[in-house]
Amino acid sequence: MITVPDATFDIAVIGAGMAGASIASALSSTYRVLLLEREDQPGYHATGRSAAVFTAIYGNETVRALSRASRDFLTAPPDGFADHALVSPLGNMFVARADQLGRLEAFFERPDIAPLTTWMDAAATRRLCPLLAEPYVAASVYEPGALAIDVDALQQGYLRAFRRNGGALATRAGLEGLDYQDGRWTLRTATGVFASAIVVNAAGAWADRVAAMAGSRAGYVQPFRRTAVLVDPPADMEIARWPFVMDIDEDFYFKPDAGTLLLSPADETACEPCDAQPDEWDIAVAIDRVCAATTLQVRRVRHSWAGLRTFTRDRLPIAGPDCDLPGFYWLAGQGGYGIQTAPALAQLLAARIRDEACPEALRAEGISYTDTGLERFRLQPAV
Repeated sequence: MITVPDATFDIAVIGAGMAGASIASALSSTYRVLLLEREDQPGYHATGRSAAVFTAIYGNETVRALSRASRDFLTAPPDGFADHALVSPLGNMFVARADQLGRLEAFFERPDIAPLTTWMDAAATRRLCPLLAEPYVAASVYEPGALAIDVDALQQGYLRAFRRNGGALATRAGLEGLDYQDGRWTLRTATGVFASAIVVNAAGAWADRVAAMAGSRAGYVQPFRRTAVLVDPPADMEIARWPFVMDIDEDFYFKPDAGTLLLSPADETACEPCDAQPDEWDIAVAIDRVCAATTLQVRRVRHSWAGLRTFTRDRLPIAGPDCDLPGFYWLAGQGGYGIQTAPALAQLLAARIRDEACPEALRAEGISYTDTGLERFRLQPAV
């Protein structure tokens, strides 16, 4: 816990995961910002359990645009942001069986995907990842520009810049009350009471609960559990240069991870906000699906974990003001793309809070405020 000597701020950001750290950093250059975290340290939940991959061809069209707009920051961060590179080469491959080729072709033909990828036949696919079983794979779409992200370095870079700008971080500061009166918000936490003119809800899986505490409508976001497993690779294979491999229907993925293989069944199990734990069934499904597509034989599980991916019903993130509450902003619903889109989303929301035009770099990728605004749900039927 860090003691905060002054309890009054311009902006209070709730949640110090990647979303909260990035927006707090962006705003702290011009505002007095408080960053609140309910856990002992930032990044305990979704941020610390990410697959740590940057790919510009994953997710829906808006997510892909946000990823492209984030790439320059990740590959060339500001001077002094980090002690070493935030990213390293990885590569990304969507694979398909013969019965999936139609879906793979349709994916490859999308105008924002084709320029970034190469179509590979079965032989070329297996040369890049010889673990894939010869009868299984028919073709793949390969993205050579995909990257591995040093998630901790990225988050610590944001927090370092935040502190350098005079920002205040309070951990073990779970929110207990949130009220608006006379033009400011009062935030009652486990470590004290704070006040700010603006609140940013970057609480991840808990974003709906924070909003409900403030008096906003609930039901905008839903957390889903995802499972990951680490296993030993085949002893006779050098895996360091293998790409991230995902089934075109997103039934599984795997990638090299510090000398081991990370496997996932790409599961999405709706759940309440929590400290997610892996389910034995999902671990077994991960192993079964990957082994069916490869020559891998799993003799033991080295480690397993689960994390929460939080989505809106249209699978687009929220980065904008609440329709019902003054001075209340959302940065939530990033799904499984929150790490790789953090630079663009922080830039987008910071500009909106400052009442500036959408940044040119984002508009160049076709991004506008309406894409991520909460007001879009007023036009959508409830589900």
